[in-house]
Amino acid sequence: MKINKLSLFATLIASVAFMTSCGLGGGSRNNDFDMSADTLSDAPLQLSENVVNDMIQNISSPVEMANQIKNSGAGFSQQMLNETDNIKNYNTSFKRALNLGVYSADLGYINTFNKNTVVVSFLVAVKDLADGLNVGQFLDFQTLKRLATNSTNLDSLKQLSVSSFNQMDKYLREQKRSNVSTAIVAGAWLEGIYITSQVIEQTGDKELINRLGEQKDIVNILLIILNNYSKTDKNFQDLVAKIDDIKKIYDGVRITTELGEPITKEVDGILTIDQNEITHVEISDDQVKEIIEKVKQARQFVVG
Repeated sequence: MKINKLSLFATLIASVAFMTSCGLGGGSRNNDFDMSADTLSDAPLQLSENVVNDMIQNISSPVEMANQIKNSGAGFSQQMLNETDNIKNYNTSFKRALNLGVYSADLGYINTFNKNTVVVSFLVAVKDLADGLNVGQFLDFQTLKRLATNSTNLDSLKQLSVSSFNQMDKYLREQKRSNVSTAIVAGAWLEGIYITSQVIEQTGDKELINRLGEQKDIVNILLIILNNYSKTDKNFQDLVAKIDDIKKIYDGVRITTELGEPITKEVDGILTIDQNEITHVEISDDQVKEIIEKVKQARQFVVG
C-alpha cells in the first residue's frame, strides 16, 4: 500500500483541540521558562529550514498509527499510555518538550477510540507542558474547541491547527528554540511507535508489523534532524544514542517499492493521473522482537 504522510503537528494540535470538546475549563498556569543550564541549546545551522520542514512533513503521524491500531481490532488500553502523574518529573525544557509530544500522541490515540472519560488528565498535561515551554499561547483552545464539536468544521479545524503550529514554530525559531519543535516531534513519534509495538506484542497483527517495518525510513529521517542538535546538546546526544540503537536493528529490514496501476481521477473538472506505489516490507520475527525491545528502552528514557 502507498504510505500516506500527514502533517504531524497539524494532527497533534487537532487532536488536542478535539479533546477540549469534553468541556475542560480553567486558566493557564504561569510557569517561568527554565533558563538555567538545562535549557535546550539551539544547534548550529547545519540544515536549512526547508530541509528540516520537509523531513518533519514525512514523519508518519501517531494518529495515523492509532487508526491502524483500531482497524486491527485491538481494544483501547490506557495502561500503554504515559501516566499523567509523571508530569511532576518533567522539570527541564528538554523533558517538557519530549513529553509534550508523548502526551499529544496519547491524546491522538484516545481520540481515535473516543475515550472522553479519560481525556481530561491528558489534556491538562499537554496544557501544562505547553505553558511550561511558553508556547501554550499559540493554541487557541476556545476556538479549536468550538470547531472540534462540529464535524462540518473539520477543514476549518485543520486550517487553524496548521496556522497555530506555524505561529508556534515561527516563534520558536525566532527565539532560537527550533530544537524544541524537534524534541516534540521525537517524543510524538516514539510514543506512536511504542503504542504500536505494544499492540503487536498482544496481537501479532501482520499489517501493524508492516507499519512497524516501514518506520525504517522514518528513523533515518529523525536521526538526521536529531544529530543536528546533538553536536551542541548532551540531552540530544543521549536521545540520539537511544534512537540509533533502534536504527541498528532496522538496518537489517528491507523495504522495496514498485509502481502500481496509475489512478485516474477528475479534480475540479481537470483529469489527473496519480502514480500509485506499492511498498513491500521484509522483516523477521526476531527483528520485530528486537525493535520492540529497543523502542521500550528509548521510550523509558523519554518518559522516565
